[in-house]
Amino acid sequence: MFPLFDLSLQLNGFPMKEAKAELRKIVNLSNEDHKIFIETKKQEIVKFHLENNSFYQQLVGSKTYGEWNYLPILNKTNLQSPLLERLSKGYSQKDIFLNKTSGSSGTPFIFAKDNYCHALTWASIIYRFGWYGIDFNNSYQARFYGIPMDFIGNKKERFKDFLSHRFRFPIFDLSDEVLEGFLNHFRIKKFDYINGYTSSIVLFAKFLQNKNIVLTTICPTLKVCMVTSEMLFEDDKILLQKQLGVPIINEYGASELDLIAFENPQNEWQVNSETLFVEILDENNQAVPNGTEGRIVITSLCNKAHPFIRYDIGDIGILDEKSTLQKPILKKLIGRTNDIAVLPSGKKSPGLTFYYITKTIIEDDGNVKEFVIKQTKIDTFEVEYVSETELNLVQIQKIEKAIEIYLEPNLNFTFIQKNTLERSARGKLKQFVTFIK
Repeated sequence: MFPLFDLSLQLNGFPMKEAKAELRKIVNLSNEDHKIFIETKKQEIVKFHLENNSFYQQLVGSKTYGEWNYLPILNKTNLQSPLLERLSKGYSQKDIFLNKTSGSSGTPFIFAKDNYCHALTWASIIYRFGWYGIDFNNSYQARFYGIPMDFIGNKKERFKDFLSHRFRFPIFDLSDEVLEGFLNHFRIKKFDYINGYTSSIVLFAKFLQNKNIVLTTICPTLKVCMVTSEMLFEDDKILLQKQLGVPIINEYGASELDLIAFENPQNEWQVNSETLFVEILDENNQAVPNGTEGRIVITSLCNKAHPFIRYDIGDIGILDEKSTLQKPILKKLIGRTNDIAVLPSGKKSPGLTFYYITKTIIEDDGNVKEFVIKQTKIDTFEVEYVSETELNLVQIQKIEKAIEIYLEPNLNFTFIQKNTLERSARGKLKQFVTFIK
């Protein structure tokens, strides 16, 4: 098949041939050469932005700097200023890649990448998908994503789907009738892989489970499934593997950066060390030892149009003890820093703790399709869930008892049955949210 995907990127000004060649060189560096490469790129990108970016100069407070650890941490609040104030000298909106973050952190903003950086981002994605025999020019993707609902935005996205050799399953309506339609497409189309939001694919897998169908029995061309953008829980991964009949690959990325971590064939969540430098920092902005949780802070080593240097992405994670500079391994992604629940006792707990506890008990009876938890007051939580039947008293008591054991007593929960759950404009499902400031 004609390499339409690569050609479309090349024609849009993204030099894919050069980017792929550079990535190959980086991947093939020795351990020692990779260490030199990282240090050199860190120095180069800081020097470039201190000389060419007034926004970054103001943030640092100088046109020069001493040690890396003294550089300021860039956060999403810093990026709320107009984009033109943040672009580097020599770049305009006509010759860069422009996009907007989804706002899942609560702080959306417009960002830019220079064309070569964006080409390297795609080279990095193509390289990692290639671990599983996926070729964007030839492999046919079943895409579980949102889509713009306005006419022009919708047609643009559909055209990109055509160029990218993918078929989109819009995820705003995931009723059984719609999922039956999804299933019919798998009967007649020769999909090579699935890619999309975790919660939507999990819901499709539960639909398959209820119908006692393993997807590969009706779509034998299917090889692998990549899930992204939302937390993948271990029991959901088991369900997906069973009902889809293919390996489930966990992806962690950010549109303003690149793929941050991607599950390799050895079942390790391998961190991108070719285009990014990833740090795990404590509250004092000091690096923590591998195996210790902290804030995930990332530097884009190649973006000259816009600085992402020591950028606090808003997530909490742990690097594995066996990590090296060339091959960092993400041991655990705990959640977003703005998903911390503050309890009446003063205790702070990741909001996903509630989700883990509630999920195990709620799903015991198999009727609950999905749910979210909202903290409305310091001691009050709402659990919105989609189910054919209401939760019974025994289930509610089990949840309350588990929360008392794992968190603390005297927390108030209200359970609200719904037909559908509210998703973001892009179709993401936020599993925990707190309204406590």
